[in-house]
Amino acid sequence: MRLTDQQLEQFDRDGILVLPAVFSPTEVAAFRDAFDAVCAEDVPANIREKKSGAVRTAMGLHLRHPTFAGLVRDPRLVQPARQILATDRLYVQQVKVNVKAAFEGEAWQWHYDFATHHREDGVPEPLALNLHVFLDDVTEFNGPLHFVTGSHRHGAQPTFLDTETTSYDLWCVDREVVGGLVREGRLVAGTGVAGSMLIFGDLLVHSSPPNMSPFDRRIFSLILNPVSNAYTRDNRPDYKHHRDLTPVETV
Repeated sequence: MRLTDQQLEQFDRDGILVLPAVFSPTEVAAFRDAFDAVCAEDVPANIREKKSGAVRTAMGLHLRHPTFAGLVRDPRLVQPARQILATDRLYVQQVKVNVKAAFEGEAWQWHYDFATHHREDGVPEPLALNLHVFLDDVTEFNGPLHFVTGSHRHGAQPTFLDTETTSYDLWCVDREVVGGLVREGRLVAGTGVAGSMLIFGDLLVHSSPPNMSPFDRRIFSLILNPVSNAYTRDNRPDYKHHRDLTPVETV
C-alpha cells in the first residue's frame, strides 16, 4: 500500500493521517482474539490501570503471539512508513495495544512520544512513526486520541515527568503550551471504524480522555524507527523499547 501525494502533503502539514477501513473485519477479529490471549497473561508487559486494575496497555506483542508477529510485517503498515521516512531500514521500536476499557479506561495526558524516546531511550531525532490499527470502532464517546494538528512543526516542547496521574509514567506537556499550540493549529479526534489506520509522528502533541461509554476502545500500535536513529540507552525494559535493530521485512 502506497500513500498518494495528497496524503503525504496532508501528513506533512497536519502531522496525522487517518486511513479508513484498511483491514477487514475478519482480520480485526483475529487481532482481537490474539489480544485476548496475551491480555490474560499476568506479566509486567501488561500494564494495568491505577484504579480499576484493568489492562491499560499490553506491550511486546509481536514477541508474545504469532498474529502480532505477522502484523508488524504487514506491508499496509510498513510501506507507508518507508515512504514517509524515505528508508527501508526501519526497526520495530515498540508494539502494543492501548486499551480504554468501557467505563474504566483512564486518560492519557497531553504529551508527544519523542520526549520519552529521547529522554528514556536516547533516540537522537524525532523520526519514529506511530502506526495504529483500530481494533474497535473509535468514536467521540469512547476515548479517542486528540491531536493538535501542526504541533510537530513547532519542534520539541518543554516537558515534565508525571509519575502520579496514572500507572504509566509519562513525559507530559504543560497546559499552557498546549493552549498556545491549539491557537496555532486545531484540535482533531482520531476516529474511525474498526480496521482503520492512523499514522502520526514523534513530535505531534496528543492525549486521550477517559472512556465513560459502555464500549471498549482498543488500538494496536506499531512504532517504527530508522536504524540510523536507534536508541543509545537501554534504561527501559525491552518490551518498552526493543533492542533488535534488524530492519523489518514485509510478508
